[in-house]
Amino acid sequence: MKLFNRGASLRPSEPPVAPQLPVAPSAFAPAGLPDPGLAALTGEWEIDPAHSRIGFSVRHAMVTTVRGAFTEYQSRLYLDGRNPARSRAEIVLSTASVNSGVEQRDAHLVSRDFLDAATYPRMRFTSTAAQLAGTDVYRMTGDLTIKDTTRPLVLELTYIGHVTDPFGYEWVGFGGTTTINRSEWGLTYNARLAEGGAMVSDKVRLEFDISAVRTAPVG
Repeated sequence: MKLFNRGASLRPSEPPVAPQLPVAPSAFAPAGLPDPGLAALTGEWEIDPAHSRIGFSVRHAMVTTVRGAFTEYQSRLYLDGRNPARSRAEIVLSTASVNSGVEQRDAHLVSRDFLDAATYPRMRFTSTAAQLAGTDVYRMTGDLTIKDTTRPLVLELTYIGHVTDPFGYEWVGFGGTTTINRSEWGLTYNARLAEGGAMVSDKVRLEFDISAVRTAPVG
């Protein structure tokens, strides 16, 4: 798949349509050990941007919430259903692809006040550790790089389900959120309100709705 190409096909044939994933009643055994049935997940996967969302929400003017997403990115995932600690992920996002639904606001977000997309065209998350945190939850620790700042980030991702569609494509779904302080990554631009509050909250909620397609099984 070409880097940041929204229309790229996953394979030479017509791209698949992500099926509805069944909700997993218990992705892992209650004792904290992986469910043996999840061994089928082991292998390499790629997030499908057409059926996924890597987004954010932030409080604006203290009274409303602005939501947006990055629409162009490349990913490499390795899931280990037998030993979750061996799972790993890397996601590289195009900063210029931010979309909050308002053109003028998006232009401000990619300017030097915020993401400075002209100078820093990429954001990156690279996992450094993974563990089983609950019956159906992975806790993944990694490094998040925005502009020229790299800091640790912890994600908790809930396993949703695993299916094979009528075309033979295998899909897996995860969802999760985490909250960061944008100032810790050098995103400090703000304006003060007459009432004394900030125009844009320092806290940003990151949101992950992931539908990934298998690219290669374990050799």
